[in-house]
Amino acid sequence: MIGLVMNSCSDENTKATYPVAIKMTDAPGPYDAVFVDVQGVEITGGGGETVILNAKKGIYDLLKLSNGVSTLIATDTLETSKVEQIRLILGTNNTVVLGGVTYPLSTPSADQSGLKLQVHQTLQQGILYEILLDFDANKSIVLTGAGTYKLKPVIRTIQTAISGSIKGKISPVGLAVVTAVSVTDPTLSYSTNVNAVGEFMVMGLPAGAYNLTITPASPLLVAVKTNIMVTAGLVTDIGTIAL
Repeated sequence: MIGLVMNSCSDENTKATYPVAIKMTDAPGPYDAVFVDVQGVEITGGGGETVILNAKKGIYDLLKLSNGVSTLIATDTLETSKVEQIRLILGTNNTVVLGGVTYPLSTPSADQSGLKLQVHQTLQQGILYEILLDFDANKSIVLTGAGTYKLKPVIRTIQTAISGSIKGKISPVGLAVVTAVSVTDPTLSYSTNVNAVGEFMVMGLPAGAYNLTITPASPLLVAVKTNIMVTAGLVTDIGTIAL
């Protein structure tokens, strides 16, 4: 009996654990502010089990989370090594501010009940696994024919440990779209906008070489930088690009 009790305690004490942290970020967009109401975060494991994470409920301004800025929205320690899906649960207090005027963002009921984001990752025991939810405000906000705004979230999941980033700045400052395309696989294309001071960061890039295209507003001309090397876990700073 003593031996059985000791073995049981030993098994309990050595149970594998897998810490996770969920963060949220965004690309700059043509709005004064975009507020989203985060109410919960869940993870689905390899066996279909659901884990409700310790979420930091609240209303977040996406446009304050750009160019490498992120915020922690949930964390927990899992007992499963497989993460198949993340479910982001939104509330109804979502708004967009444009020209100093605040407009409600109607949210489809399906999105309120949970935005399902595919991950399909195997975690390592005892190593913190960070997942970044890259919320694309530009694509997520839809102006309807009736003059109202809808929130149809477009979110990309980024595993920060296995991806890198490219950051830089344009001169003169102005509106511009920045696109990074893999040299070896042109189907891998990632884009963002510059912010109000001309800075940009293209995140979630698999390691490798990229060609970067900066497309500014007319009359400025397109600028191209080739063969920029990206390393997993690091940020490649290409400095200021003159247009």
